[in-house]
Amino acid sequence: MSTQKTWTEVDDYFNSQLVPEKDAMNEVLKSNSEAGLPSIDVSAAQGKMLHVLAKIKGAKRILEVGTLGGYSSIWLASALPKDGRLITLEASEKHAQAARRNIENAGLKEKVEILLGPANKTFPSLAEKETDPFDFVFIDADKRNNPSYIKWAIDLSARGACIVVDNVVRNGEVVVKDSQDPDIEGIRDMFDILSNEPRIDSTAIQTVGSKGYDGFLLAVVK
Repeated sequence: MSTQKTWTEVDDYFNSQLVPEKDAMNEVLKSNSEAGLPSIDVSAAQGKMLHVLAKIKGAKRILEVGTLGGYSSIWLASALPKDGRLITLEASEKHAQAARRNIENAGLKEKVEILLGPANKTFPSLAEKETDPFDFVFIDADKRNNPSYIKWAIDLSARGACIVVDNVVRNGEVVVKDSQDPDIEGIRDMFDILSNEPRIDSTAIQTVGSKGYDGFLLAVVK
């Protein structure tokens, strides 16, 4: 029978075979832990998946919602070409400070811009300032605001852009229709929006791994 122990062992095997920068990225996680950040980063395998998806897309302009300590930011930014750029939105100054250190240590300071403040307050100014649309978006922040985040992501994206939203299964709680959890409500409201949004084509995948049972949404802007 599959268990959390098995899922973690399989992730560890995949990482040992396919994630050559695991040691360097572990330093980022160690730095985040020492800074007192919560251990809610994507897993190494998930970070590598984001890296690969960004490369498949040939992404040059990436938008990230939810920086935390910059772990996923580094995975994404390292997939960019020399002239590529990643803008990441973070509400917490503490998290942003840790991310700045990690991104600079990774040699990616010139490619990454951290915008501090609640994303819903940052989006309008971002829309005014950024004239070129994004071709890859990763959303991994407070789930209760996912409905707003997905709308902004679509508005700010180019045709053919890839959008990934993390943590959409929540250990299966996404199917609880009468959930009183604001994060579950936010995820379900996001799915309601997507089911009636003609500008985007999307699917969602359940996953297991070192982070437990969850899943992600994968979409393309038409």
